[in-house]
Amino acid sequence: MEELETIIITFEDDEEAEFYVLEQTQLMGVNYYLVAPVEEMENDDEEGECYILKENVDEKDEEYGLYEFVEDEDELNNLFPIFEELLEESDTEVEF
Repeated sequence: MEELETIIITFEDDEEAEFYVLEQTQLMGVNYYLVAPVEEMENDDEEGECYILKENVDEKDEEYGLYEFVEDEDELNNLFPIFEELLEESDTEVEF
């Protein structure tokens, strides 16, 4: 398996989770990342989940922006086709 970049998310309760970055894109000046939990991918879960994160560059955490999960249905519907196409080009198999 190719070495993937990771992002660590710290939640409000100070719990952390690490995610592999499967793909990334920029839409209207905003960076979006398709990510999967490191735990699930390392355990070879066949039906692992993936999420789309949005980078908030207005709020910096040291040198990196802060990330939030995209939950807006319209925004997700606009992003799914973009990530599907990027995944097809890279031969990565992910189901939405």
